[in-house]
Amino acid sequence: MPFQILTINPGSTSTKVAWFEDDRLLWKDSLEHSSDQLSQFANIASQFEFRAQEIIKAIEKHGNDIKTLSAVVGRGGLLRPIPSGVFRVNEAMIQELMEAKHGEHASNLGAPIASAIAQEVGCPAFIVDPVVVDEMDDVARVSGWPELPRKSIFHALNQKAVARRVARDFFSLPYEKLNFIIAHMGGGISIGAHKKGRVVDVNNALGGEGPMSPERAGTLPIMKLAEYIYTVKPERKDFAKKLVGKGGWVAHLNTNSGRDIAALIAQGNKDAELVLKATAYQVAKWIAQMAAVLEGDVDAIIITGGLANMNELVDLIQERILWIAPVFVVPGEDEMLALAEGALRVLSGIEEAQSY
Repeated sequence: MPFQILTINPGSTSTKVAWFEDDRLLWKDSLEHSSDQLSQFANIASQFEFRAQEIIKAIEKHGNDIKTLSAVVGRGGLLRPIPSGVFRVNEAMIQELMEAKHGEHASNLGAPIASAIAQEVGCPAFIVDPVVVDEMDDVARVSGWPELPRKSIFHALNQKAVARRVARDFFSLPYEKLNFIIAHMGGGISIGAHKKGRVVDVNNALGGEGPMSPERAGTLPIMKLAEYIYTVKPERKDFAKKLVGKGGWVAHLNTNSGRDIAALIAQGNKDAELVLKATAYQVAKWIAQMAAVLEGDVDAIIITGGLANMNELVDLIQERILWIAPVFVVPGEDEMLALAEGALRVLSGIEEAQSY
């Protein structure tokens, strides 16, 4: 009998939900939440009941019976650093997420909602490869200030899922036998060195590190940044938004859209052309850094995420990195499938669920 798997991915203004039979998608929905709907809640945790009910309505609309579920999988939120893999949702995890102990983000609701539905059914609830996956080598953690060690926060779910697919489909080998450099390019950009199944180094995609992206400033000249802080004295919230949310393309061109950038370039906008070239330049430079981390032993470079659909950007990157290793372009970020695949590995006995 095939396994019935429900996947849940809460975002800031929507909740994505999908139903899989093994790894075959039966349906998916993006449940949009208006600002008026969300404004009635004091924080993300208080949206729990509202979002859970919206998911139940979607399941009923598609004619599914939750009693047939084999597992429910939620997007992992901001937890303490954990290894890669599938984790069984437990009370300690739910408490930390609902209290936003490690930071507040809509994804914190993924595990609690998955657990609530699973308890009603009597099936397990899981999370898979949240952004806090940490497999970094100790040497990669050291910065110039002991008080500020480098941290691993990146697009672990998509990077790991894409790595497994490329290893299987193009190398006919397990992911754990290969070395990859993976560049996930979306609203934020993370570039990881995957060494035999471990991400031994990666830029902190939420921590002001790495290439600039559509919405994030990336690495900045540190003395100039200090001068800005002392001179302008920005409010903490405004400053954080300037780094993550209103940095990168938004700061330069007032848009986070690849289509807008392409249209501006087509109209002869030289600023847009330079920003796109600079983004490609910075991504390529970080990829080359990760080649050094892997000591030149690189089986493939994988470019993924939403911006991997932008041929102009991908071509500019490839011009600079083809000398390192073969390049595979895997556009998009099928996070719902990645969640289902994680649960399926556990249900099939291929992988054992870990405890938080």
